[in-house]
Amino acid sequence: MFQKIKDFIRYLQTMASDWTDTALEGTHHHYRCFFPRDRGKITELALRFIFSGIRLNEEQTRMIRELPEGAVPVYINKYKSDFEYLFYHIRYNQEGLPVPEIGFDYAFFWLQSLSRIFKIILSHILYFCKNFALPNPYSSDYIREELKAGRAAFLSLVEEKGFYLRFVKEKTDPLRYLIEMQKENESPLYLIPQLIFYSKKPRRATPGLMDFFFGSQENPGKIRRMFMILRQNENIFVEISEPVNLQEFITHKLYKDLSSEEQALLLRRQLLIRLNRHRQSITGPLLKSRAELKENILTNKRLRSYMENYAETRKIPLRRARKEADGYIDEIAAKYSLNMIQIFSLVLRWVFGIMFEGISVNRDALQRIRTLSRKGPVVLVPCHKSHIDYLVISYLMYNNDMPCPYIAAGKNLSFWPMGPIFRNAGAFFIRRTFKGAVLYSKVFSEYIYKILEEGFNIEFFIEGGRSRTGKLLQPKLGFLSILLNAFKAGASEDLIFVPVFIGYDRVPEEGAYLRELEGGKKNPENLKQVIRARKFLRKRYGRIYIRFHEGILMSEVLAEKETPFQDMPSKEFNTLCRSLGHRIVNAIDRMSVITPHAIVASAILNTRRKRLSYSGLLADIETYMNYLSNQKAQLADTLLLDHVRAADYVMDNYIQRKFIEVIESQEEEDDEKCFVINPAKRTALEYYKNNCITAFSPAAFTALAVLNTDAFQFAGADLYESFAFLQDFFSNEFSSDAERPPEHYVHKNIKAFIDEAILMPHPSMPDRYNLTSAGFRKLKLFAAFLNSYFESYWITLHFFMRYPRNFVEPDNRIKKIQSMGNRMFRKKEVELPEALSRINYKNAADYFLSNGVKGSEDEEKIEFYRKKIRRYMELLQS
Repeated sequence: MFQKIKDFIRYLQTMASDWTDTALEGTHHHYRCFFPRDRGKITELALRFIFSGIRLNEEQTRMIRELPEGAVPVYINKYKSDFEYLFYHIRYNQEGLPVPEIGFDYAFFWLQSLSRIFKIILSHILYFCKNFALPNPYSSDYIREELKAGRAAFLSLVEEKGFYLRFVKEKTDPLRYLIEMQKENESPLYLIPQLIFYSKKPRRATPGLMDFFFGSQENPGKIRRMFMILRQNENIFVEISEPVNLQEFITHKLYKDLSSEEQALLLRRQLLIRLNRHRQSITGPLLKSRAELKENILTNKRLRSYMENYAETRKIPLRRARKEADGYIDEIAAKYSLNMIQIFSLVLRWVFGIMFEGISVNRDALQRIRTLSRKGPVVLVPCHKSHIDYLVISYLMYNNDMPCPYIAAGKNLSFWPMGPIFRNAGAFFIRRTFKGAVLYSKVFSEYIYKILEEGFNIEFFIEGGRSRTGKLLQPKLGFLSILLNAFKAGASEDLIFVPVFIGYDRVPEEGAYLRELEGGKKNPENLKQVIRARKFLRKRYGRIYIRFHEGILMSEVLAEKETPFQDMPSKEFNTLCRSLGHRIVNAIDRMSVITPHAIVASAILNTRRKRLSYSGLLADIETYMNYLSNQKAQLADTLLLDHVRAADYVMDNYIQRKFIEVIESQEEEDDEKCFVINPAKRTALEYYKNNCITAFSPAAFTALAVLNTDAFQFAGADLYESFAFLQDFFSNEFSSDAERPPEHYVHKNIKAFIDEAILMPHPSMPDRYNLTSAGFRKLKLFAAFLNSYFESYWITLHFFMRYPRNFVEPDNRIKKIQSMGNRMFRKKEVELPEALSRINYKNAADYFLSNGVKGSEDEEKIEFYRKKIRRYMELLQS
C-alpha cells in the first residue's frame, strides 16, 4: 500500500517537472535577486521620472566606460537601499553603462514583469516540493554563472542585522563570495564604490529631531528621501570612486596569504573607509559646535601644560591664564555655517554676474584635487590680489561639490557687521604679528591643529597680504610653519598643499593700491568701506582667471628627506619650510595666466619711443606673444582666440580710462592711430605690466646679459655671470627655482631668441651666437621689464650712500627713501614715476641690508653695486 502511494507521488513529481520545464523555459533558476533591464513600460517610465533630475558626473562615469574588456563591474554602495539600486539600474541603462541586474541580498518581486513573477513563484514551489527548502542563488552557483556571463551586479556594505546574519547565522557574505569566485576566474572583477548625495551639509555631532524620526541626510528614511526628491531633485547628485580591481587586491603581497574570510573583512573595511572619505571630501568632516571645539582645544594636554607653565612663570592665577586663552579662542575661531555659505553663494552669483564677464577655471585640476582630498586635509594657497580672492575660492568650492575651506583672514576684517558674517562663512582671524603674545601664539597653533585633526580644509595667502604691485610677493612663512608643526605633531595622516593662481583683467581695488604705492596711507577696513563698495557694481572688470596647481603631498615631500620628520632639528625644519614656501610661490608663478591687459601695458611701457604707433605696439605685442607661446605660458582665453582683437579691446579700454591718449600723426598721408602715455597713469600701467612680469623675467635677465657683453657675437657661457647676478639682485622681486642653475635659464632663453630671429647660432662654432640687426631692438624690449626696478634700487642705494648706519630708525627708513626718490625724480635723476614705489624700496633695502650695505661706511660694497646698477641702467637707456 505504502509503495503504491510513493509511486503515485513520484509520478506527480515527474508530471510537474515536465510541465514546469516547459513553463520555465528549461531552467529552474528564477530568483528575485535578478532584475532584468527589460521591464514593463509603465514601471520604466515612472522610475525614469522619479530619477530624472539626479546629476551624474560625466568625468566619473568615464571610469566605468574605460574598464578593461571582459571585466565584470560590481557596484558598491554603503547602506542597503532599494531606491539607490533602482536608480543605478534605471539611469545606467539610459546612459549606456553596464546595468546592475544582479542584486546581492536584494529581492524584487512586484516590480518584475508578470511573466517573471509567475516563473519565480513556480520555480520556488517546485524547488520546495523537491527539497523542502527555498532555492539559494549562492549555493546553486546562479550568481557566479551570471557574473561570468558578463552581467553587472550591485552590493551594499551595510544593512540592518547584516553583520549578525553573517557572523552568527553564517549567512553567505557577498564579498567573500566574490573573492572566492575571483580566485577561480581569470576575468577581473571590479568593485566600483558609489554614493548618492541628498545634501552637501556636513553631518552634525548631535543629530537633530529630523534625523531621529526620518533618518540622516546620508541615509534618509523613505519619507525624508521622497520629500527631498520632490523638493530639490536637482541638488541630488552621484559620485563615483576609483574602482578596486579585486584580482589585484587578493594577489597583493599584504593580503595574498590571508584566508578568504580575512580578505573579505579587510576589503569591507577599506571600501567603507573609501566611501566615508569620499563623502567627507564633499560635505566636509563631522561638524561640531563651536563650544565643543573650544572645550577640546582648551582641555588638551599640550595646552593645559603650557597654561600651567605660563601662569607659573608670570606669577598669575591659573584661572586668569585660562580666561585669557578662552578669550583668544573667541577672537580667533570661525563659526562655520552651511546656511550662511548657501546665502553667500546666491549673493556672489549675482555680484559676479554684474561685475565680471565670467570665471575661467581649470576644472580638471579641481576634480583631481577633490580626489586627493580623500588622503588628508587640503591647504589651498592662492596668490592675493583682491578681497574678491577668498570669496571666489569658496564660491567655486561650494559650486563644485567640495566643502568650503576655513580661511585665514587678517584681524582687520573682523569689524562689525562683516566679521560675524565672515566667521559664519568659515573665516578665522589672525593677528598681523604674534610679537609679545606667547599665549595667543600657542592657542592659535592649537586651533590650527584641531582644524586639521577634524579634517577641515584650510585656505591661506602665502604673501601675507594683498599684492599692491600686481606681481607675486615673496612668501611669508609664519603660518606655513604653524601648519607644518601641526602636521609634525600628528594632526593628520597627510597634508596636501594646492598652489592657486587668481588673476583679473582689472582689479577692483586698483585706485587704492596706486595711492598706497605712491605713499598714501592704507585705510582700515570698516563699515563705511563696505557701503562705498556698492560703486564697484556699476563697472565691469573683465574676467577672473583661476588655475589650480597639482597638489603637493607632504608625505611625498618628506619621503625625499633623509631625516624623519619627527626627528628633524629646527634648522633643517626651517630649511624645509622655506623650501616649501618658495616651491608653492614658483608653482603659482607657473600657473599664472597672462591677460591682454598685462601684455598691452608691457608693450606701452617698455618702448623708449615718446609717440606710440598702433602698428609699432602690435609688433611689440607679437614679439611678446611669440615668446610666451614658445615658453608654453598660460594665456587668457581671449589671447588664444584672437590676440590682435584682444589687444584692440584693451587699447580702447586704456583710452577710455585715460591711460593713453590718441594724437594725430605728424605725417599728413599717414592716418594710422598714434598714442602718448598719460604720465599720471604710468603707475597704473605698471601694475598691469607686473601681472605678467614673472613670465618675462628670465628673458629680461638673459637679454640684459647679452647686451652687457657689448658684442654682436658671444658664447652662451659669457652670459652666466650676468644672469646669476641679476637673478640674485632681484631675488626679492622674482622667485626662481633653486634646483635650476642659471645655465638652464640662459640656454632656454637663447633657444627662444633664436626662434624669434633675435639670435643666430654660429655656423661652425658650438655655443656661439650672433646678434641679428633686428634682434638688438627686441633685446631692449625684453630687458625693459627691469627699468623701473633698477631705478628703485638706484634710489635706495643713494639712501645708503648718504646716511651712516643707525642714523635713521628702521621704522622711518622707507619714508626717508621715499622722500629722496621724490627729490631725485624732480631733479630728473630718475625718469620713471613708477619707480617711486614703497614696496620696491622695501625690497631693495632688504636686499642691500642682507648683502652688507647698511650705511655710508660700507664704501666698497656701495661702489660695487653703484657700478653695476649704473652699467645696466646705461644699457637700458641707450
